[in-house]
Amino acid sequence: MHVLGINALFHDPAAALITDGRIVAAAEEERFSRRKHGKRPVPFSAWELPEQSARWCLEQAGLTPSDLDAVAYSYDPALARPADQMGLDDPWDHLRQEYARQAPGFLAEALPGLDPAKVRFVPHHVAHAASAGPVSPYPDCAVLVLDGRGECGSHLAGRCTNRELTVLGTQRLPDSLGLFYEDLTQHLGFLRSSDEFKVMALASYGTPRYADRLREYVHADDEGGFRARPVPWADLVPPRPAGGAWTQAHADLAASAQHCLEETLLALARALHERTGEDALTLAGGVALNCVANTRLWRESGFRHVWVQPAAGDAGTALGAAAHVAGQKDTLEPMPTAALGRGWSDAELRAWLERAAVPYEEPADIAETAAEALADDGIVAWFQGRSEYGPRALGHRSLLAHPGKAENLERLNAVKGREEFRPVAPMVLAERAGEIFDGPLPSPHMLFVHDVAAEWRARIPAVVHVDGTARIQTVDRTQEPLVARMIEGFERRTGLPVVVNTSLNTAGRPMVDDPRDALECFGSAPVDLLVLGPFAIRRGKAFA
Repeated sequence: MHVLGINALFHDPAAALITDGRIVAAAEEERFSRRKHGKRPVPFSAWELPEQSARWCLEQAGLTPSDLDAVAYSYDPALARPADQMGLDDPWDHLRQEYARQAPGFLAEALPGLDPAKVRFVPHHVAHAASAGPVSPYPDCAVLVLDGRGECGSHLAGRCTNRELTVLGTQRLPDSLGLFYEDLTQHLGFLRSSDEFKVMALASYGTPRYADRLREYVHADDEGGFRARPVPWADLVPPRPAGGAWTQAHADLAASAQHCLEETLLALARALHERTGEDALTLAGGVALNCVANTRLWRESGFRHVWVQPAAGDAGTALGAAAHVAGQKDTLEPMPTAALGRGWSDAELRAWLERAAVPYEEPADIAETAAEALADDGIVAWFQGRSEYGPRALGHRSLLAHPGKAENLERLNAVKGREEFRPVAPMVLAERAGEIFDGPLPSPHMLFVHDVAAEWRARIPAVVHVDGTARIQTVDRTQEPLVARMIEGFERRTGLPVVVNTSLNTAGRPMVDDPRDALECFGSAPVDLLVLGPFAIRRGKAFA
């Protein structure tokens, strides 16, 4: 059975393909269109479909649209109600709903040969949930979904038994932890539905002195749900103009909102643990990208294991919608990796370099070449294998640097054009992580924060955030042998078993996906070495 999953209505349009219960491909439209998040989440863009990523998924499997048994669309307009009836101020939401109702026809036009009768609407939060529990490493688990909004809700609590999802409860709009955090993001001068992670980073610089006031609007209830109503933010702290300087009050407001978010999530997770008795909790929805909150759930919720969908935001609902439909007939296999996007053979990469007329080398061991450049304090653009599904660079489309130089945080933020308060992440071999970092291990998808051991903080200052934590990625040498060899080569030269890893892009642009993107980024940013598969391109030679 071939099922193509589609996310299109709000933001982060994406496509995913499941064949006979196995995940074949998944990719976000932004990686093809080069528009950050694919589009803005406004009603007037709701008609736009992930056409390029959908076509690529089919090509990856050698299929045509007529070969599909179903197309799973991650929103069901039959469940929606007028925005004003849900307590939302969204006067054009009816346009969004109309576009959703017309999606079968739009898809048939975008994918010639597709029978529009094969399009199946999947409730948005069911799609989120199915991207977590049913494809996680845990056939039996609890499932928690939290985001801005779906058709008429913002939350789902569920349980998976033998990878089959049962919905236990939902939270109806207007209560929404996702919208609460989005509103704050906008108040702090960042781009809502995009920059929420910046608020999380800024929160580490503040204290939660406004938490008592915020609890009046955001708190768990006594029935396994919560309240999260609009907050008069300006009554607490004046808004920050976009691009303006942030103050301590802004950081304190971010810290207060983060604190209330964590409290509410923890109450929801504890209630779900008590109800299900499961050992494992799986998470999806945009709120699940809050790695600080995820770690608190791991430490305090009562669950032994916490697994987060790597594409927890709306992009992941393409996979979840496909999993929901495919699982009704086929036995689902666990998600094998986040590296589900495009990749190129060595011959194809060489052809790109020849076409670009760029001087390049083919060293005997590219891992050792990269390790040497890093040990010499060079910045390395690392392009290997298939691209990642989700917002985290996990050693396939990464910028790498020396963690022992404190100035490399500022240096990388300057290279990428990012705010100075944003941290970068460490990569570490899975078997070494426990001696340096305290937190949930392994952590292959960079979705938790870990306390850095006191004796290591001065040794790897570039990756230690202001609060003494780091958002780590553990590397399994059986799954990522090349990355493991690069880290080992770096340690032989420096004594440090950790490498800085941040996404290969510059501010406001999607992560690099294809070789052209990599060459353009290398040409426009002060990167010392581009590693493209087995090939090395050095800045001094390329721009001599």
